[in-house]
Amino acid sequence: MLYFVGGFVIGSLAGAVVFLCLKRSKTQKNINQHLEQLEELSKLTGGLAHEIKNPLSTIKLTLDLVGEELEELASASLEQVRTGGNNRELQRAQRQIAVVQKEANRLEQILEDFLHYIGRTELRLASIDINELVGDMIDFYSPQAHSHSVTIRQVLYSEPLICKVDADMLKQVLLNLFINAQQAMTGNGELMIRTDRQKNDAVIQISDTGRGISPERLPHIFDACFSSRSHGSGLGLPTARKIVEAHNGTITVDSELGKGTSFTIKLPLQAQ
Repeated sequence: MLYFVGGFVIGSLAGAVVFLCLKRSKTQKNINQHLEQLEELSKLTGGLAHEIKNPLSTIKLTLDLVGEELEELASASLEQVRTGGNNRELQRAQRQIAVVQKEANRLEQILEDFLHYIGRTELRLASIDINELVGDMIDFYSPQAHSHSVTIRQVLYSEPLICKVDADMLKQVLLNLFINAQQAMTGNGELMIRTDRQKNDAVIQISDTGRGISPERLPHIFDACFSSRSHGSGLGLPTARKIVEAHNGTITVDSELGKGTSFTIKLPLQAQ
């Protein structure tokens, strides 16, 4: 039943995306662009199916184990349950239920990331000082960084960097990069955040002292459903790039194994 539900969900989402892509393709003159869209769609749905299959398998197996535990408890006498004779079985069943809850939450997050990625990026633009926005996100994330023994170092540009941006979406990008950096570090890592100005662009640079990204993986980190983490949806960085590019900006990455990774975002400054 779980596999049927999972297959139905995947099929429905894939069908919706195919319809969306085909609808858009009618207005496109460049067939190559359409073929690239279909290739990306194929990779995306394949990755989604793989990501959903894993937690569904875990949920199915765990529910089978919980069922066995509950059958054993049902066959025990009420006196044994009252006196705690089956306490061990109860604790084991509770742990297994916790596994199901965790995997269900993971499924929900995977599907939420997928819907964010395929959805239209409709911006609510406002004139925002990038320094203030970055500073707010640093304040927001500092407690979590501290709990993971991560030291935040910041150097913000001395003058306002006013850009027309959707503040909520840009904060989503920064939070994703902060979390990625923290997960790449063990022990006493450093998260370095800098803003600058380069000609007509505001620059945000987020660097870590983590394990780095291997050269063969580096060209693919913005690909849909590509993830180096076993529990990631692989859509965080592609969504970040989609949001940045919707602002007519760019996001690039540099990394060295054993030394760390640095993401650089450039956004056009508001014309004065």
